Order: sequence, then structure tokens, then C-alpha cells
Amino acid sequence: MAPRKLFYGWTVLGAAAVMIAVAVGALFSLGVFLKPIEESMKWSRGSISTVALLNWIAMGLGSFAWGALSDRIGSRSVALSGGLLLGLGLVLSSQVTELWQFHVTFGFVVGFAVGAFYAPLSATATKWFTTRRGLAVALVSAGIGVGTFVMAPLARWLTSLYDWRIAMLVIGDLAWLVIIPVALLIRNAPGEVGAVALGGARAARERDWAPREVLRAPQFWAIALTHFACCAAHSGPIFHMVTHAIDQGVANLAAATVFGVSGLASVGGRIGCGLLADRFGAKRTLVAGLAVQAGAIFVYLFVRELGGFYALALVFGLSYGGVMPLYALVTREYFGEKVMGTAYGAVFLISTLGMGIGSYAGGWFYDHLGSYAWLFASSAAIGTMAVVLALTFRPPRPLPAGAAGVLSPV
Repeated sequence: MAPRKLFYGWTVLGAAAVMIAVAVGALFSLGVFLKPIEESMKWSRGSISTVALLNWIAMGLGSFAWGALSDRIGSRSVALSGGLLLGLGLVLSSQVTELWQFHVTFGFVVGFAVGAFYAPLSATATKWFTTRRGLAVALVSAGIGVGTFVMAPLARWLTSLYDWRIAMLVIGDLAWLVIIPVALLIRNAPGEVGAVALGGARAARERDWAPREVLRAPQFWAIALTHFACCAAHSGPIFHMVTHAIDQGVANLAAATVFGVSGLASVGGRIGCGLLADRFGAKRTLVAGLAVQAGAIFVYLFVRELGGFYALALVFGLSYGGVMPLYALVTREYFGEKVMGTAYGAVFLISTLGMGIGSYAGGWFYDHLGSYAWLFASSAAIGTMAVVLALTFRPPRPLPAGAAGVLSPV
């Protein structure tokens, strides 16, 4: 009997996770570079945090543009283009001498390039798998956690050996060396192979949404605003995690390791919440994860020692990582496969505004008030608001048998 051929969807998931790890890990490395850049360039934390704000805005615009493009030409070409642009942005960022140059290279070029990965590749994962879709999207999303765990200590180590410029240059070269060949493994899903390969039922016919209809749907805005509030809540604590720990007396490398621990914990959160979503539903899992996230952010107000930072990084990482893939699931459940790249790209665009605002707010609070206390208090409040918004999600209603399409808008 011939051995069973490996379902190619797993290869797509692995390739997507690797590219996301490198791309998003490079993006989040700005948090590690924050203090070295502040010291060498004499730029304020607020000014550098503005780069993060621009970074996330550009990533959101990129997610929407690349996601819509992936619906037309496929994710392979999108990932290849994004990899070329990402390496270029990082290499140019390592050579800047003025703040406005850093705004352009890291803020816009790197941000727009990273948009080519998470949203389009998450959409691709939902097209390859019908059963175990939660696990599939979680595995793709796990690349973010792995990237944070690997790239943060790498950036800190290279900075310690040389300086932040050499570190950023090496990471840019790494983006080219890894992403470009791995992107060649991405393929479009040939129909309903996911369900067949995993022993699932044939997928039901879905309503064909037009992109314009997606943006007008109330459920789109419910999902998008929840994602916005979620990201606004956790982005500041993530971006300023290393610097805040150092301010509390934690050694530089240990602080970067705390950041890495939160990233590694987020991998477990993503996979665990993906499995829970397959069993209990994406909405229930999302509400629970958002509640834990809000509580963890609030606890940052009271932690001062390295052991406490490690413990909190574990809980915070599990929660913020766990909720992230669930937005792709609820978007896919409601709007279907045909416009998934466009729909999730638009949701992610709005969420990145929250990421940018949260990152910038941390620097603003520190520069004007001398501490991160108001950042953590306001982030916890916004995180609680995300829980309330998630409770408003309603699933699409099935149409009567024989009606045109299967799903109707709420």
C-alpha cells in the first residue's frame, strides 16, 4: 500500500508561519531598539514612538491593499513582493541620520511591507482548511509569537556586540534570505481540499459578498472595532515592555528575554485558543481571552521585580496571543472565502490604528508624566471595552432552503 501523501495545506501553514515570524519579529524589534536609538540619536521616546504609530498605520494600509491583491493574484506573489520591500526598508533604516528618514524607512516602508504577510496569509489558511480551521489559523498566527521570541533577543544580542545599526542591517538581510525562498512554497487552495483531506464534510455554499457590501455590513464594524480596542489595549504594554522593565531596574538582556517569553507564551495562546475555538466557538473563546488580557494589563501597575515580570509576561502573552487568530475566524465565518483577503485586510487595517495609537500613547505618557502608569491604566480600561464589544457579535443567519445563497446579513 502506497504511503499517504502529505496534505499540502500543512506546507502552506508552515511556510506562512516562518515568513510571519521573520516579518513581524522585525517589526516588533523596534521596541528593543527604542533605548539604544534614544541614547545614540538623542531622540525622545515620544518621537521614536511616533515611528511606531506610522509603522502600524502603514501596516494596516498594506494589509488592506495586499489582502485585496491576494484575492486577485494569490498570496505567493504578494509574499514575495513584501519580502523584497521588507528587507529594503530595514537596510535603509540602519543608515538613517535624521528622524524624518526613520519615519519613511521604518515607519512607512517596513510597516507597509509587513502588511503583506499576516492578513493575506491568514486568509490563505482559511481557504485551505474547512475543518480544524481554528487550528490552521492559529498555527499561522503562531509565527508572530515565535518571531517575537527569536528576534527580540537576537536584536538585543547584535546590539550588544556591535550597535543598533548593524543589528538592524543584519535583520534586513535575514528578511531577504528567509522570506524570498520560503514564499515560493505558497500556493492557492484548489477548492475544497481542506475538508476532504481532513475527513470533514463538504463546505456549504456561501453568500457571495462584494467588497463594497462587506464595508457596509454592521457586523464588519463590530468585528473591526473590537479588534481596534483589543490592539489599542495591548500594543502599548508590548511595545514599551522592555523599556519599562529596564526602568524598574531589570538588566537590559533580561528585559529583552522577558519580551521573548511573552512572545513564546503567545504561541501557546494562539494554538490553544484555536483549538478551543474549534470546540466552543470563536466568539466565546474571544470574550474569555479579552477578559484575561485586560486583567493582565492592569497587573502591570504593581509589578516591580524580574520574577513578577516573567510571570506576567507568561499570562499576558497567552492572552494577547490567543485572541489574535480569532478575528480571522469570525471574519471568515461571516463573510466567507471569496472576499476573505479584502474583508480581513480591512478589519486588520482598523486594528493597526489601535496598535499605533497604543504604542505612541506609551511614549507620550512617559515623556509628559514621567512613568507608564497611565498607559497601563488606560490600556486596561480599553481592554475591558473590547470585551463588551465582542459580546455584540452575532453569527450570520442561514437562509431558508432553496434561497439564493446560504447566508444573509444580520
